[in-house]
Order: sequence, then C-alpha cells, then structure tokens
Amino acid sequence: MSPIQRLRPPGLVNSPAFSHVAVVPPGATTIYVGGQNAVDQDGKLVGEGDAAIQSARALHNAKTALEAAGAGLEDVIQWTVLFVEGADLPAGYGAIAAQLASKEPPLVTAAFVAGLGVPGALVEISAVAAVVSG
Repeated sequence: MSPIQRLRPPGLVNSPAFSHVAVVPPGATTIYVGGQNAVDQDGKLVGEGDAAIQSARALHNAKTALEAAGAGLEDVIQWTVLFVEGADLPAGYGAIAAQLASKEPPLVTAAFVAGLGVPGALVEISAVAAVVSG
C-alpha cells in the first residue's frame, strides 16, 4: 500500500508548518478525533486563563485519543485548532508547535471563535488521522 502523501504544490505558499493537500491511499484506516479541550479525566478545566497550558493539555488529550485508535501524531492528516478570541495565540500555538513539526507537516486549519462548549476553555483541537498498514 502506498504511503500517505502530504503536498505543498508550486503556486501556493511553501510553509514548513503545514501542507495544503493530503492524499490517503485506498485501504488506509481513517481516524477522527473530536474536539479536545484542556480538561482532565474528571472533566475539570486545566490551566484556567492560560492559553499555553490549555493548548498543551488539549494536545495531550488528542494524543491519548489517537493512541487509543492505534495512531500517533505522525499519522495526523489534518489538525483543526480553535482559539477563543482574545486568547494568547503565540503562547498557545508556541506550546504545541514543536510536537506538531515534521518534514511532511499535516494540514492545519486555525480559527478564532467567540466561545467553546467548555466554560473557560481557550482552545479546542480536533484531528483526522490515517494509518496505512503493510
């Protein structure tokens, strides 16, 4: 089975932080991780008011979900990162950027939103991953 291709085509910005297109071969297992906030296993918010702490915990939760499905960060095709308006984006993204870096970076969608479902949450991270066996 051919590997997943992450493309940065000519004519589009060439960023080391993200790719523009991902091609998943037939037969790959696709994994969807729903929005993860900075909550602990009891559902209590971690790092109230701190975008860096919350981003790190939300990514930790996303990694835990990926691992439960047999995937890791290297298998992520696309990240969606939502920050509440006014959150410290450089601190929040800075806390997770090194873990997301790779030679073939995933697609990334980031947006500011008015609020999230978890009171006090500043960030929510979701992912789509694919695992090619064989």
